[in-house]
Amino acid sequence: MQTVFITGTDTDAGKTYVAVALLQGLKALGYRTMAQKPIAAGVNDAGFNTDALQLQQHAAEPLSYELVNPYCLTDAVAPHLAAAKAGLCIDVSALTHALQKIQSVDADIALVEGAGGWLLPLNEQSTMADWVTEQQLPVLLVVGMKLGCLNHALLTVREIERSGLKLLGWVANCIDPHMQYLQENIHYLQQVLTAPCLGVLPYQPESHINTRLATAFLSTLSVK
Repeated sequence: MQTVFITGTDTDAGKTYVAVALLQGLKALGYRTMAQKPIAAGVNDAGFNTDALQLQQHAAEPLSYELVNPYCLTDAVAPHLAAAKAGLCIDVSALTHALQKIQSVDADIALVEGAGGWLLPLNEQSTMADWVTEQQLPVLLVVGMKLGCLNHALLTVREIERSGLKLLGWVANCIDPHMQYLQENIHYLQQVLTAPCLGVLPYQPESHINTRLATAFLSTLSVK
């Protein structure tokens, strides 16, 4: 089974939006998928994180919420701060154990969605990037297309490459319907980033089944 980590240039870059689009597209193409959001901050009235619920809903293989989202933190702030307020410390070994559990399931592809950006702190010692590097997961980058995204994208790619991980590609997610020079920004990133642009998702309030994006994503993997 292939496991891919999805990161973003920033909070609200659209990681979940892209992950759901991929899950829908892969399911339409007949692939057995799973999804996990190891850490999430912010919950609905029922005490669940809405991003994690979307991943649970759209993955082809059913998983318990607790396995989809091992750390569900109440406050919608940086997870290490939310954990500290709750009297917790995010245990990296617990993240690894949860990942290994989904990797033991018979499926084709597992998508693991990060929280915030690439260098999200987990505790005073570790970042999410440290954990992803330890797990040696290939990475898909979601670039939230807005003012400032060029700097965010270039810095994120530089850090991913510095870690020695494989950057499979990136997705331009048009989160600002009024962004000026949108196409010029996308073109610039296509020219300077060595990883391929797997797709450009136009601004829309809800995800749609996107087999074109899923097919481009599959071309970066060894899954048949």
